[in-house]
Amino acid sequence: MSVDSANPTDAQRSQYRIEALAKGLQVLRLFDETTTSLRLRDVSDRTGIPMPTAFRIAATLEEAGFLERSDDGQLHPGVAVLTLGSAALRGSGLVQSAERPLRTLAQITGETVNLGVLQDDRVLYLARIRNADLVTANIQVGSSLPAVFTSMGKVLLAYLSPDELTRRIGADAFRPGHGPNAVGNREELNRQLATIRQQGYAIQDQELAAGLRSVSVPVFGAGSAPVAAINIAVSTSRHDVDSLRGPLLERVRATAAEISMRLRAQ
Repeated sequence: MSVDSANPTDAQRSQYRIEALAKGLQVLRLFDETTTSLRLRDVSDRTGIPMPTAFRIAATLEEAGFLERSDDGQLHPGVAVLTLGSAALRGSGLVQSAERPLRTLAQITGETVNLGVLQDDRVLYLARIRNADLVTANIQVGSSLPAVFTSMGKVLLAYLSPDELTRRIGADAFRPGHGPNAVGNREELNRQLATIRQQGYAIQDQELAAGLRSVSVPVFGAGSAPVAAINIAVSTSRHDVDSLRGPLLERVRATAAEISMRLRAQ
């Protein structure tokens, strides 16, 4: 195999694209922690795939165990999807590198710690060690949250170019229904990101949910852009904002540095 074929360019990858497979993956991506079931008509409407094609795709995914169909016709993610997701996390070099340092951080601080990556305009949680009294008990590995309301999301958004930030963050990113201090528009977000870039960390103070604060720093691999972020999430009854900028910030920075060192050594 030549070097070119072993490492295809974007144009070559497009040439190799299998359209039917791409459509099947598009259907699977419709499901997340907020969308756990869909009717076939919903699948067709959301993807633009014609109903007959959507029916064949769903039937194929159902046969392979990636979708399940309930008695009322609703489609749900199948066990095969969970197996793939679990294998991906176990095999991730990032998760493996972060696991021990995160557990140490959780033990030392007694607080919830998280590892996340940026996916479009959301943060995907790859690791989570939770303190029992934290407000957001429904967040788990595999959950995703709006990046603009989270400390991990904002610390990762701060490293994007203006064009990339615009591509990811539209007006619909600032939906209501979050914490009392949630950022409300792009201009306010831009000011926050400028501060985050300067100081190298992000603090979320009841933006995601009332009663929740967190402090996050980036994790780096071989390049200059962060590959992930980690945070310490705390209850407002336990820590004020000043404490997040003090010992907790120093601990999360030391943990991020250790994870970054582990990644570079791979």
